[in-house]
Order: sequence, then C-alpha cells, then structure tokens
Amino acid sequence: MKHYPHHLDLQPAMRVEGAVRLPGSKSISNRTLLLAALAGGATRIHDLLASDDTHVMLMALQKLGVQWEQVGETQEFLVHGIDGSLPVHHADLFMGNAGTAIRPLTAVLAVLGGDFTLHGVARMHERPIGDLVDALNGIGAQITYTGEAGYPPLHIQRGRIRADRLQVRGNVSSQFLTALLMAAPLIAADRPVTIDVEGELISKPYIDITLNLMERFGVRAERHGWQSFTIGAGQKYRSPGAIHVEGDASSASYFLAAGAIAGGPVRVEGVGRGSIQGDVRFVEALEGMGATISMGENWIEARAGGALRAIDADFNHIPDAAMTIAVAALHADGVSTLRNIGSWRVKETDRIAAMATELRKLGATVEEGADFLRITPPEQIRPAAIDTYDDHRMAMCFSLATLSGALRAGAALRINDPKCVAKTFPDYFEAFARITRNELI
Repeated sequence: MKHYPHHLDLQPAMRVEGAVRLPGSKSISNRTLLLAALAGGATRIHDLLASDDTHVMLMALQKLGVQWEQVGETQEFLVHGIDGSLPVHHADLFMGNAGTAIRPLTAVLAVLGGDFTLHGVARMHERPIGDLVDALNGIGAQITYTGEAGYPPLHIQRGRIRADRLQVRGNVSSQFLTALLMAAPLIAADRPVTIDVEGELISKPYIDITLNLMERFGVRAERHGWQSFTIGAGQKYRSPGAIHVEGDASSASYFLAAGAIAGGPVRVEGVGRGSIQGDVRFVEALEGMGATISMGENWIEARAGGALRAIDADFNHIPDAAMTIAVAALHADGVSTLRNIGSWRVKETDRIAAMATELRKLGATVEEGADFLRITPPEQIRPAAIDTYDDHRMAMCFSLATLSGALRAGAALRINDPKCVAKTFPDYFEAFARITRNELI
C-alpha cells in the first residue's frame, strides 16, 4: 500500500461495484508454513499471504534453521522441511502481534526442546497464553514467564515430555487447542495422544482449518465431538508436495458487506463454496440482513436486497468477521445485537471496548457487555476520526461507514494509522477505493 504516515480520509460513496482478488488467508498461511517446516520433504506454497504476520513466522522459522526460498517477486515459497528435528536449539524470536505464530510455535518448541525466548510488541504481552503454557507444563514442558505470569514474553527450556493425555481450556482462544494439535504428532511417537477440552470451545471453524491442514500433511486427528481429539501413534508430517492458500475469508467480509449495503454487485475471488474457512459463513449473516448472495467454487458475490435489516445473532463461530457486522449495523433499520463475542476482549485490542468507542463517535447508541454489543444506528452518520488501536480489522471495517449516503455529502471519515492493515491486507484501501470509485486522500 501507499505510505500513509498518520491518517487517511475516506469520502462518501453512494454505490459500490466491482471484483476484488483476495490476499491469502492469514490462518491458513501461518499454519501451512509451520506444518511445511515440520514435515519431511520440501513443500511449494502458492499464494502465501504477504503481511506482517506471515513475515514474523518466516523470520522465526529462518532463525530456527528452517530453509525457505521465495520464488522471485511472487507469493510462491519453497519450504524445506526439517522432518521433526530442529537444526537450531537456541534462538530469540520476535513474534510481533501474531497470535497465529506465537501460540503454535510455543507448543512445538516446548515439545522439540532447546532454549528459546519468544516476545513481541507491547500488545502481544497483554494477550493471554497461560492456558497453553499450563497445558504444556502439565506434561513436562519447561516454560517460564519473563514478565507478567500468564502472558508473553516466554522462556522455553528443554523439558521431559511424557504424556498420553493433556487438557486445555477452550473458552479463551481456539489457538491454544490449535497449537497443541499441531504439536501432538511430535509427542505421539509410540502411543496415541488425546487432548481434552475443558469447557466450551470457541471459534470451532478455526479448529476445522487446523485439522484439515494437518491431514493434508499426512496426520489425521480423531475428533470426539468438540470435547476431545486423539492423534494416533506413529504419525509424521509429510509434505504434500504443493499446496495453495485460499483467499482470506475474513478479508472478504468487508467487500461483501459493502455490496450488501450499497448496491453491488461486489465479487470476491479466491474463496468460495469449497472453502475450508469457517468465516465464509459470514454470508449467512448478510443474508439474514437481507442481502442477496451468489457463490461459486472460488468466488462469492453480494448485492443489496433493499434496506439492511437489523440482526440479533450469536457470532461465536466467526468472531473476526463479526466485526464487519458491527459496522454494517450502522446501515440497518433497527437495533442489532452481536452475542457471544467475548473472545474480542483478547484480540489485537479489546475489540468490544474499541468498537463501542468508535461507533459512538459516529452517532450510534451502543450498549457494551462482557460478551455482547447492542448497536442502535444514528439517523445520519457523523464525520469523525476513527482510532484503530493498531488493529487491522478496526481500520478495515470502519471504511463501511462511508457507504450508501449514510455519511453526508462533502464530509469525510478519517482513519487514523491506516498502515496497521499491513498485518493481513497491505493494499486494502486501494481495493476499497476501486469498488467505491473514489480517490484516496
């Protein structure tokens, strides 16, 4: 994207139309990189996401002795797997604010052994990791906190892993279970390993992504409902040879919502009916609000079906894409309620508090609870400067407030620190400008 040092002013747009080629999925990209690194053989990864979070993972793997090459200027990468044995046993790893990197790496490094420190930006040191550390230390890992207990930074030393069963809480972040699942085959050399989930498991579709990708790398996990998972003995990661990364379904949500709000049609390419990402179910929420959705194997299209209807729904299964609904609710015909979104509290920022604060700037009436938001739209959206909290999704979803005449002509919506979108979608505002036919200021 262009260099925007401080802010970006978005102009009102009555109508949107066009097609957007999506960047690769962050969730799939970072899981695939780690699985390719752990596997036997070389893996060619096509359409890897170019973003801050994948860069963090690539640099960490490089420091751990994993060899990889980028093919020219493309997003094709060749990763040479280590076949479950680390070349480097001592490293200091900077993890930025990438939860999809630090959580799985913590589990893998704790199991493989060595002397490692993992740290990140200030916000990363506020994001909980204690449930994962407790699960790993409970089976013989040796992980200590070098700052506040329960949070990074972490110091991982060689432990003595002995387990055929381990437990982890499921109600804070599904990434803890993902981390243990990805590390489990490294434990299950001579006997099966079962992971039990304590309490409700949130964000279940992200676990489906993990299981799907593990199977593509030759490891099958048996799922017993959502309460336990068993990895059979003797399974090893093997390269599938080549793998394509789907377009990011969470990123698709902004453009599909734009089509639903302001006419359309807007088509996203790179994700569709055959997706392994749970966030494609975002389209069900849009349909519930009155949008018209069409879908093919590798594309989704949205158009307005009249004024958006208010929605009252549980969004536990699609917490990231649900942020888009919160801003789309500004255009709805009544009060919308987003329920069971408590995981927002421990994301890149406290997204419930941040969303409530910024929606109020635009004139909305917002009721904020421990795990819900209730949004009453204003008669007309007020111009405002939106703070983004170094959170890519805050920056992207608030662009939708400029659509369909809700923001008065001649006004502008200011997005502070727009460069934070580099976490997952560096060219987001250019893509948004193309469907609105507006110039970026």
